[in-house]
Amino acid sequence: MQVILLERIAKLGQMGDTVKVRDGYARNFLLPQGKALRANKANLERFENERAQLEARNLERKSEAEAVAAKMDGEALVMIRSAGETGQLYGSVSTRDIAEGLTTAGFSVTRGQVELRSPIKTIGMHAVLVQLHPEVEVGISVNVARSEDEAVRQAAGEDLTAPEQDVFEFEEDDEEGEGEEADATEEAVAEEEA
Repeated sequence: MQVILLERIAKLGQMGDTVKVRDGYARNFLLPQGKALRANKANLERFENERAQLEARNLERKSEAEAVAAKMDGEALVMIRSAGETGQLYGSVSTRDIAEGLTTAGFSVTRGQVELRSPIKTIGMHAVLVQLHPEVEVGISVNVARSEDEAVRQAAGEDLTAPEQDVFEFEEDDEEGEGEEADATEEAVAEEEA
């Protein structure tokens, strides 16, 4: 189906572009959300008449998004979750959890605006992008930890997922010839096997 885009859509096109998309994508997402119009003569004329208003509205939304992005830039969310000793979470941190955390912090963000390729399943510091506008995105960090204390330690740069290594002190034997005796025993075993 051919549609006329009413706003910029990532990986699809700019405002005013006529693009071909799958019927379901157009019917179920683009048209109901008001992001596009069917490409026909009447809608093309309608778009040209409303183009100035659409561009003004887009600039207004973009400037609002940039103002929010300036406040949100570098925001650090702390998520407390249950995890095993290896740092593997028993559950996960999803886009919904991050959106709720940002809403609690005073930002109006939906889970659709949080870009996360797959849910977070390990403790640690994770970088996440939030798309406030098709042309404005901001990076935040999500600190997933088992407790507030661990969150503070992770924020300071400590890696809690690395296995703790026990320090063993080895005593050096001063007896000379012990190594020679072991070599002689190995040679004797080799000769017996042959």
